[in-house]
Amino acid sequence: MSIAWPDFAAALGLLLIVEGILPFLNPAGIRRALSTIAALDDRVLRVTGAACMLAGLLILWLVRS
Repeated sequence: MSIAWPDFAAALGLLLIVEGILPFLNPAGIRRALSTIAALDDRVLRVTGAACMLAGLLILWLVRS
C-alpha cells in the first residue's frame, strides 16, 4: 500500500483551513471553548476523540467506496 502524497497534502491543507476558521472569526469564543475542554475529565476527552476518529473513518469509507 502506497501513500497518495498529493491526497494526503490536500487533506492536511483542508484540515488546517477548517481548524483555523473559528479562531479567525471568534477568538474569544474559541478561548472559552478551549478552557471548557481543558476542564473536562480525561475519560470524556478520550471517548470524544475516539468518536471523532470513528466518524472520520466512516466518512472516508463512504467517500472511497
